[in-house]
Amino acid sequence: MSVPTDPVPVPEPGPRSPAGVAGELRYFLTALGYFTRVPLPGWLARWVGFEPHYLHAAARYFPLVGLLVGGAGALATWGAALWWPPGVAVLLGMAATLLLTGAFHEDGLADCVDAFGGAWQREDVLRIMHDSRIGAFGAIALVVALLLKWQLLVAIAGRGGIAVLLAVLVAAHAASRAMAVSYLATMTYVRPEGKAKPVAQKLAGAGLVFALLCGLVPLWLVSPGFCAVAVGMLLVLRLLLGRYFVRRIGGYTGDCLGMAQQCAEIGLYLVAAAWTWS
Repeated sequence: MSVPTDPVPVPEPGPRSPAGVAGELRYFLTALGYFTRVPLPGWLARWVGFEPHYLHAAARYFPLVGLLVGGAGALATWGAALWWPPGVAVLLGMAATLLLTGAFHEDGLADCVDAFGGAWQREDVLRIMHDSRIGAFGAIALVVALLLKWQLLVAIAGRGGIAVLLAVLVAAHAASRAMAVSYLATMTYVRPEGKAKPVAQKLAGAGLVFALLCGLVPLWLVSPGFCAVAVGMLLVLRLLLGRYFVRRIGGYTGDCLGMAQQCAEIGLYLVAAAWTWS
């Protein structure tokens, strides 16, 4: 006589990710919806689905979204420059990118500066970083960052002309995001939960290469010499910020990625403003 046994539980399959061209389009639109405020038509949003596990694959498109944001900012700057002086045109172009992204990365910069400037213990840093309210450190950082961008972009226009300004603007938005997303390949996400948690799996292989190319190619198209110096600056900045994040909190958060993007963007403008354009 056979002895009845309990059935062996079969593990439920994990969420399936779409594949092929349609899948990549879903991932790109997921990145566009996550990192910007670009509205999608209802039928397209339903088709995409915006599943949380899509965000990991969507991370590779972060620099490409930056390319589009930079392009929109460049278009707004160019249009404004037809009517107003460079200082006004640059400011209107900056406003366009802030509206397009909802100041997503600037918010990360403010949260990080508030947290790192207002606490020493890891738990306190993470608690302050998670607080949606802005403090004195964060407010000062935002003002300084925005003023720096404005003045540097005006200086680039003065040294290289409007064409150089527009090219640098597009390239900086893409390359700064490539630098930020590269932390997904080498560092550990430190929050058990968080808005960036689905994004924070290791980025490697073809996805990492694609993200880096989306950031590096626009820099090279601006000028190969400028690209070489800019990449060197980004590598040094990435090393310094990464070491600081690890020393203070043991890894990174979504806010840290926002801070890294803002620092990289400003760093690229500093290089471009000091560059001799011929």
